This record gives sequence, structure tokens and C-alpha cells, in this order.
Amino acid sequence: MSPVLPARPRKPKDKAKAEVGVQVVERWIMARIRHEIFYSLASLNQRIRELLERLNNKIMQKLGYSRAELFIQLDKPALKPLPEASYSYTLVKKVRVHADYHVEIDKHYYSVPCSLLGQQLEAWISGELVRLFNQGQEVAVHPRKRTYGYSTRNEHMPEAHRQHATWTPERLLEWAGHIGSETHSYVLHILNSRPHPEQSYRFCLGLLNLHKKYSKARLNAACARALKTKVWRLSGIKSILEKGLDKQPVQDPKPDLLSTMEHENVRGSEYYH
Repeated sequence: MSPVLPARPRKPKDKAKAEVGVQVVERWIMARIRHEIFYSLASLNQRIRELLERLNNKIMQKLGYSRAELFIQLDKPALKPLPEASYSYTLVKKVRVHADYHVEIDKHYYSVPCSLLGQQLEAWISGELVRLFNQGQEVAVHPRKRTYGYSTRNEHMPEAHRQHATWTPERLLEWAGHIGSETHSYVLHILNSRPHPEQSYRFCLGLLNLHKKYSKARLNAACARALKTKVWRLSGIKSILEKGLDKQPVQDPKPDLLSTMEHENVRGSEYYH
């Protein structure tokens, strides 16, 4: 049995018989349509299809049978069924693991094991899947997403993050509601201020756990003060509680005297264009 050797790029002599076959088809068909006029690509293709069928069924003088007969006798029995799924184009590129153990592909973020922080991985991106490899070993597989967002697998998370995975915005808000309405409003604001609620879970859990050290009434009062003074950091809430500011009324901001002053030399914003 002779080995099958692939032809080299740009070396037509490596596949001389195939090149001759193309030449025969091209010359035979071109000779018959060179004086014909076609008004659309579809009509040209239809004419070529008709002539190609005639050529394949034409008896070859030296062999005594047609190309179609040869195909049915030799090639067709050896053919395998077409794949059930169509060919999927795969793009291969290098990606870097970010500090949040995700890699970015087309503005979507896919998780990998947290032990690979900072590593350069190889991403195989097809129409349906994103496969990620580290030194030839597959480390993560995700369904392909084409919109901005995060695809995170629990097994890729550090242990501390994994504990947060069981929480939902609804569960956090329910817990906050048990502490007080102001705490509920504060947690709702924090959840809505992040592109993804999951990014604020750690903050919310830290806030709600303060009720172990302070009473629910004080924590609720601290959240009320934070809402009025626009304090959106956990350290700010802790500072309010440590300094006892939650027990003091919030002073209303001093009025802006200039905004209410009427004088011929004082011009409002509408004066400027």
C-alpha cells in the first residue's frame, strides 16, 4: 500500500492528476459557454452544473467508461457519512488570567482555577464553546457567550468566594429587612450600584454581620445616616458606629445663600452659554 503524502503548498506538481482534472473541466466547459451571455450568477452556475453532469457521464475513449461510473465503482463505497454537526471554526489566542481569576474574551469574562492567577493561557474559541489550556492541559470549558458578563464556575473560586456563592440578592435583602427598613434600602442601593450583584456580596455580608457587635437598632440607624450623607464604604459604616454618630441627628446642609440671592450683579447659570 502506498503512503498518502499531502501536497506541499504552492507545489502543483505534487498533485499533477488533480491539476489535470481541473484543467480538463475548465477547458471543456469554457469552450461551450464562451459565446453565451448570462444575466445572473445563478444562471451561470446552473449552466455550469448542467455541463459538468454531461462531462461526468461522457464515456472516456481510452478507458471505455465515464467518470461518474468510476466514482460509483471506486470512490462512493469508501466514502463516510458527513458529520452530524457542521464544521465549527476555532480561533486560538493567548489570554492572561486577571486578579479575579477570569479571562476576557470579546468583553465576556470566563473563570479558570484561581491557582492560575497571572498565568498566560491558550484559548480555543469556537461558535459554541470556550476551552482554556495551560501548557497543553485543558483547565476550563465554558459555553460561548457573546454579551458582556461573567461565566463563573464554583470549583474555580477561592474558598472564601465559594462561601458567598450560596447567597442571592433576594436572600441578602430579606436578611437586611429583618434588621430594619433603612438597612434594607442601603443594601438595595449597594446591590444596584454594581454591574453584577455578585460583586457586592462580600460588602453586604460584612455589613450585615455587624449586627453581631452592634444592636439591630444601631446598625439600622447607621445605615440611615449613611444614606443621607452618601457613605458607600463599609469602613464608613464602621466609623459611624465606632464614633456613636448613629445616635446623633444628621444636620441638614447649610443653605446656599448665593443661590437664593437676588441682585442685579448676580447672574444665574442661564446667562452663560
